Amino acid sequence: MNGLTGARRRARPVRLALAQPLGADIDGAWWPHTGVAARELPDLIELLHRPLGEIVDICINWSVTEAAVDLSSIVTGARWKQGDQRRRHRLMVVAGRQGCAKLLVVPHMTPQALATTVMCCAAGRPLQASQRGTEVLETANSVVRAAREESSSWAARRIHDLDAIKTPVAQWVNANPLTPTPSSRAGTTQAASPGT
Repeated sequence: MNGLTGARRRARPVRLALAQPLGADIDGAWWPHTGVAARELPDLIELLHRPLGEIVDICINWSVTEAAVDLSSIVTGARWKQGDQRRRHRLMVVAGRQGCAKLLVVPHMTPQALATTVMCCAAGRPLQASQRGTEVLETANSVVRAAREESSSWAARRIHDLDAIKTPVAQWVNANPLTPTPSSRAGTTQAASPGT
């Protein structure tokens, strides 16, 4: 699907707002129709193919067992249950050969007014006059601000994790250079195994 040139007809439109240009802590938002984002991922990938090129990687900051933040509880001022305040906003980094987009994933059960406002704010799009000065806009700005902070923190953690992996691997490679082994065919070399 990733390399298709023709568009296929979707059962439901992909709800995506993408900033131009890309490169911020949050580049936009995706609002899936269901709680099973994996079902809608092929349509999202197809839509992102044009601005990002062939999609080569997707990273998410949540576990399938982790419940999404209920954005409507924020706007209504409902009291959060213990542990809710520590829940992170769901983020997705979609990397293509020509670019990368960091998306806030809006929970599917979010009311339309709040979801569309969050999407506009995340993508830096202009708001309608009816959206300005409302509690919904205040909540949307708060959600996007928190998502930007989470994105920045998540990026720093990912870099730290990559460095933590890269250092032992580099040390092993340096300690075990490519050397001929008795089992290797003439003219080829193999890395020594970790136990040798």
